[in-house]
Amino acid sequence: MMKKFIVSVGLVAAGSMSLHADYSPDASDTSKIWSLSGTLRGFYDDNYLTTTKKEGSAGFEVSPSFMLNAPFEQSEIGIRYTYGLYYYQDRERLGLNPIDQSHEFDLWLDHAFTPRWETRFEDSVTVAQEPQLLSTPGTAAAVDNRVEGNNLVNNAMVSLTTDWTELFSTKLSYANTFYDYENSGGNYLSPSLSGLLDRDENLLALNFQWQATDQTMGFVGVQYGQVVFLSSETIAFDPITGQPYDSSTRDNRSEYGYVGATHQFLPNLTGSIEAGVQYTSYYLDPNSSSSFGPYGSASLVYTYAPGSFAEIGATESRNATDVVAVNSAGQITLDQESTVVYGSIDHSITAKLNGSLTADYQYSTYNEGEDNDDPAQLVSIGLNLSYTFSPHLSSEIGYNFDWYHTVVALDQNYNRNRVYLGVTATY
Repeated sequence: MMKKFIVSVGLVAAGSMSLHADYSPDASDTSKIWSLSGTLRGFYDDNYLTTTKKEGSAGFEVSPSFMLNAPFEQSEIGIRYTYGLYYYQDRERLGLNPIDQSHEFDLWLDHAFTPRWETRFEDSVTVAQEPQLLSTPGTAAAVDNRVEGNNLVNNAMVSLTTDWTELFSTKLSYANTFYDYENSGGNYLSPSLSGLLDRDENLLALNFQWQATDQTMGFVGVQYGQVVFLSSETIAFDPITGQPYDSSTRDNRSEYGYVGATHQFLPNLTGSIEAGVQYTSYYLDPNSSSSFGPYGSASLVYTYAPGSFAEIGATESRNATDVVAVNSAGQITLDQESTVVYGSIDHSITAKLNGSLTADYQYSTYNEGEDNDDPAQLVSIGLNLSYTFSPHLSSEIGYNFDWYHTVVALDQNYNRNRVYLGVTATY
């Protein structure tokens, strides 16, 4: 196991450039199952390339969105699509493409077959360049810098919850995450992001749940995961045998075992914890050894006033990395062990004025290769203040800060400041 020191708080959700308003249909109109919204925002980004040498630019964002949420007698279906267009003035001055575009599509479906059998399906597709949009909030990112091109991430999950008795239930789930980066055509001297990170992640889980009291539910769970890298590019070269390593060398399988509980301390205070171990084997790499390490998560949510809440949590697991380096024994960098600590506060200052603070701290260490046990750290902080003029019109002002540091690639270290001011119209 690798020892790590963990400090800080954070959730990256509002740290991204696409900080959108709430898209829920107008609560005052219960017959309305859909909504349209549009955000127009001006911003200044002092490091839009996320590099050590800063390049700053003013610009604007246009972001329309559509949402449908339809409840039925035993089912509920929802769809949301958000388009983002970002214009950077400085890029046009330099003769570069001044526009970034992003697409975010979400689909969810709940269905209760009987009062004891319920299923849920979720799918989220993102095409973007910003690192925060290409990762799941609360988990470690494989790439912490901006990525040029149309890069796609698809997260899908289906689950079946069965209440066998009033006290005992099970939850069976399957999750699939697919990554496709546009950057391709590299070699072992300069591997591409496609070669390093195009992959298909699969996770099958089964939880046995026991309702100990009205406020407490305990569970024991097992998971099986497999990561398959999809590119056939050469990403490294063994200096001893002369054998090239292609992307599939980092394919791996993991078995998890864990215990946990959720507890409602107060009507407005809920906590959960999950702790266990993860055993990972890299079955296509003859020079690697299996890894045995911690796995888990914890969170605490406190609704301290109407319209106001605070959350803090942490996760611990392995994740892919864009770093690959061969050591003198012919071992390559396989992945990272990462801890993410996150927190957020959403406060209703007045009936019309709302403020939020979000933060995220990620600490990762590389597994094997030349950079074995070397750290990488990422801090993201977001501040936002919004004012609602009417149910259909609101304005916002905000600030985001990002700091990334690794000893592996010093030219990728950066800090970044962004300020923005915008309006959102909803129908």
